[in-house]
Amino acid sequence: MQTELLGDIQRIEVSGDKLVIKTAMAEAHIYIYSPTIIRVNMTKSPSAPDQSFAVIQQPSAEISYKDMPDSIEVRTSTLKLRINKSPLRFSFYTADDQLLSADDERFGTNWQGEQVITYRKLFPDEKFIGLGEKTGNLDRRGTSYVNWNTDASEHGIKTDPLYKTFPFFIGLHSSLMYGLFMDNTHKSYFDFGATTDEQMSWFGADGGDMNYYFFGAQSVTKILEDYTWLTGRMEMPPLWSLGYQQCRWSYMSAKEVLKVAQTFRKKKIPADVVYCDIDYMDNYKIFTWHPENFAEPKAMMDELKAMGFHLVTIVDPGIKVEKGYKQYDEGIKKNYFATYPNGEKYIANVWPGRCHFPDFFRGDVRDWWGKSFTALTDAGVDGFWNDMNEPAAWGQNIPSLMQFGKRPMPELRNAYGMEMARATYDGTKKILKNRRPFVLTRAAYAGTQRYSAVWTGDNSAYDAHMLLGQRLVNSLGLTGMALIGVDIGGFTGNPTPELMVRWNSLGVYTPMFRNHACIGTVYREPWQWGTKNEAIIKKDIQQRYRLLPYIYSSFYQAHQTGLPVSRTLAIDYTHDENIYHPKYQNQFLFGDAILICPTVSTDDTADVYLPKGNWYRLSTEEKFIGLQVITAEAPLTDLPVFIKASAIIPMQSVIQNTAEKGDGILELNIWNGDEPNQFVYYEDDGLSYNYEKGEFYKRVIRFDPGNKLIVLDTTEGNHPSKFTHINLILHGFGKVKTISVNNSAVKATKAGKGLSFKFENQDGEVRIQF
Repeated sequence: MQTELLGDIQRIEVSGDKLVIKTAMAEAHIYIYSPTIIRVNMTKSPSAPDQSFAVIQQPSAEISYKDMPDSIEVRTSTLKLRINKSPLRFSFYTADDQLLSADDERFGTNWQGEQVITYRKLFPDEKFIGLGEKTGNLDRRGTSYVNWNTDASEHGIKTDPLYKTFPFFIGLHSSLMYGLFMDNTHKSYFDFGATTDEQMSWFGADGGDMNYYFFGAQSVTKILEDYTWLTGRMEMPPLWSLGYQQCRWSYMSAKEVLKVAQTFRKKKIPADVVYCDIDYMDNYKIFTWHPENFAEPKAMMDELKAMGFHLVTIVDPGIKVEKGYKQYDEGIKKNYFATYPNGEKYIANVWPGRCHFPDFFRGDVRDWWGKSFTALTDAGVDGFWNDMNEPAAWGQNIPSLMQFGKRPMPELRNAYGMEMARATYDGTKKILKNRRPFVLTRAAYAGTQRYSAVWTGDNSAYDAHMLLGQRLVNSLGLTGMALIGVDIGGFTGNPTPELMVRWNSLGVYTPMFRNHACIGTVYREPWQWGTKNEAIIKKDIQQRYRLLPYIYSSFYQAHQTGLPVSRTLAIDYTHDENIYHPKYQNQFLFGDAILICPTVSTDDTADVYLPKGNWYRLSTEEKFIGLQVITAEAPLTDLPVFIKASAIIPMQSVIQNTAEKGDGILELNIWNGDEPNQFVYYEDDGLSYNYEKGEFYKRVIRFDPGNKLIVLDTTEGNHPSKFTHINLILHGFGKVKTISVNNSAVKATKAGKGLSFKFENQDGEVRIQF
């Protein structure tokens, strides 16, 4: 197979919003999206439509360049792109001429048949983070990956590929950084020096253009903000989706579902969500209910709602080939299904047997799919779990002949799950009127955060998989996804009681807190593990509910900025070498200020690396100086959790579900520190889209240790707070007996190891002198 290099520049011109560079074999199109984002598109088909499933922004209207004898320069206020003329090569610099990333001088971009590859300079100290759902270390250096959405059942801790494609990474070297998003849905490849004798990195795809966006901001936070500006940010999730979720393949009848819900309430273990897996359907046919075991779904839903539960039902893409089945008949009549090139409907076997697959790349098919959800929403369902959407079929290898419209499956496979999630989200959003649907998808592509939450697929019940799951959650957070979960306890296999307890304690600090298990495994509900372990699990679930004001505010931050809720330490401590060490790479921040050290169930101590700053052990309030490794006690009752000095963490009393009013007291925890800090506190009704019309409650809370001052800024928005009183709890402040709240004295009472000060909540500015 002949390798075709880009060769020399033959012609340069500006065409509208792009700079066009022509060589003998291809064209390069350069676009500026912002001062920190430049797009490079190299194509052999310049007249083809320029489309993206991921990108929702448009380039700037104008682009200019400087033509020099040997090169061209395109500048923004932040970036400089130097384009070598002979041969055509691209190098990105900061505005002050520091090299961020460059083509390999020898090979640059080239084609081998339809496959297109870009080879890049590899810096001696370069690290790589990102790519979403990928196994391996936090630092991807020395590894290679394939993006090909796969039903990776019973995957191991090194399996690749998995279920999702996020071709976005961040490179770090020489105290500099950059981001790169290759927007191409074909099967793609990323090699971070694994196979090139440390000479270069490379990425490419089996077809399509070499189409990438280069991000030049000089913080991981800002790169994520730019990436999620480009590809979209999540909407506010329904508050109930942040509570505890109980799932199983399968609760086999309405009676069993109701018994599970009733047991949570009887035992006063907080929970908001229960799931129905595939067995709620009539012979696994989508948009049906089992005529005997779920004969009266609305009656079941009415009972669940009366107990404060929401139901999430699984939905797969395969439509059973069966005349008289509504979705089959409609799909055949309207020609909604994938085909072979000769027009025959593609058929593969999945749960219902022989199935057709909807062409979610068509707007009319997505609209039809969305309207079909009335079969579930009429009963009261408002959560929708998209599974098997890689797409999966028994035997895995869907033939390349299969096509959606006239576009072959290999071009679109990696985006199929995203477009199914889009169809589900758009349809249920319309049906539910002003209520937020909860959509969960297994397969995804960049931009899926606009429509859906994700989970990490069919994990297994052993400690290494628990640690891998947290790395996957942290890495997915680097791709715009914030609402992410794992199957707590492991989907396949049977966890030990100790693993179940430990994994549940980690689930408290997982954005989506879902317990799920495979058919044939032991039941995983909190009361299945003995009285002693049930008490520990209950205590930890209660902690999740106490933290909901902090968690919901953290999701507002994700909604506004793209910053994830579970954060690899590489976001805030990018250039600290210790955080990349395999021993500490699982640690993460939950929100702005809570440091978690995942610990295996067989250990009762853990070596914890504390980054720069001061830290408090949450359970003991013992204070530690950062930039050191400590050995922390880690019994099953106390996962190592640390609070950053100067942290501001709002909490509440224990409630049984998110619709419960509670006692009306917002517990505002502040840990003493030397650095000033602020926290954006946020509330809305948790259910509707009224927040988009100003019906929210937001205030900035500031801690100024130098002036011994805490300020609650005047509130913004038209939504009243559900908290009528504030209980300020000061940790590590010594013996503060009295504070002044807007010049009125308030005396301290004891609150655990902290000091408590109670006063009435008010919308105007509150100044607290301590």
